Amino acid sequence: MPTSSGNRRALLRVVAATALTAAAVVLPGGTPASAATTADGFASVNALAQNGTTGGAGGAVVTASTTAQFLDYIARPQPLVVQVKGTITLPTGTSDGMHDVASDKTIIGLGTDAKLVGGGLNIGLPVDDDVTTPPANAVHNIIIRNLAITGATDDLINVQMFSHHIWIDHNDFSNGDDGAVDIKRGSDFITVSWNRFHDHDKTLLLGHDDDNGAQDIGRLRVTYHHNYFDGSDQRNPRVRFGESVHVYNNYYRDNSYGVASAMNAGVVLEGNYFFSVNNPGRVDFSGDLGRIVARDNILVECNHEIELRGTVVEPRTYYTYSLHRAAEVPTVVPAGAGTGRI
Repeated sequence: MPTSSGNRRALLRVVAATALTAAAVVLPGGTPASAATTADGFASVNALAQNGTTGGAGGAVVTASTTAQFLDYIARPQPLVVQVKGTITLPTGTSDGMHDVASDKTIIGLGTDAKLVGGGLNIGLPVDDDVTTPPANAVHNIIIRNLAITGATDDLINVQMFSHHIWIDHNDFSNGDDGAVDIKRGSDFITVSWNRFHDHDKTLLLGHDDDNGAQDIGRLRVTYHHNYFDGSDQRNPRVRFGESVHVYNNYYRDNSYGVASAMNAGVVLEGNYFFSVNNPGRVDFSGDLGRIVARDNILVECNHEIELRGTVVEPRTYYTYSLHRAAEVPTVVPAGAGTGRI
């Protein structure tokens, strides 16, 4: 039974961790402790003329219960808080089911049953290989929370073309035809937190191509924390070029691989719990080797150790954060991740 590098004793705490209950992550009054009110991680950083991620704060609060309302609201140029009520079907049309989200938006599901089906959300300008620095009109400052997104004919969420300051939090992702959350083409300062990924193959792509260094090097700074990779097969995430990429306190269960770092990407992998994962962390994957620094992870019934290589710029260079112990993750994360928890 392989264990985490430098932390084999941590397995002794697993039995104690299973005694924890959901009450350990619920505050008085029933509010989940995981339900942060402001973005953390890289989405909280003051950069690119944007101080953290505030979404539609300061704008009108509107409610979408039909497809037409939803598509109208998310495309408007002004700040808006778009509340999603019930199930909204996104048409395929001429966009393969991908629908653009304009800057300064909060998209948040109401209650426990808000859902987008049949299509996905696109955050970013049209693809242009000749643009290699962030344009002034890059899409930015978007929050997506408390939504189930399923059954897209392409990606569930796609972030591209230097989009920045995005917070994707407490959602449920499943059954997309391609990626669940793909982040690429120079996008930056993004946090993906407290989401559940299940019944999906290619989960998280960070950096789409080995030849895209001109747009990606020095960018793709993303935090992935407290996500539940619940049988999602691969790309949890699969990383090219990005540094720092911070992957902490995630719960991996029954995956072919967890994190793959390639094309000199720099990943800090800490405080995660891997159960029945063939390859928890890889640097020898495809293309040029990546880099992984790993600490305080727990591996149970995994076939390989985490592959380590090189040094990585520490996330604390950019922001502060606190960790759960890895042994707590199998209780804390399923109790707090997904919809209906904020």
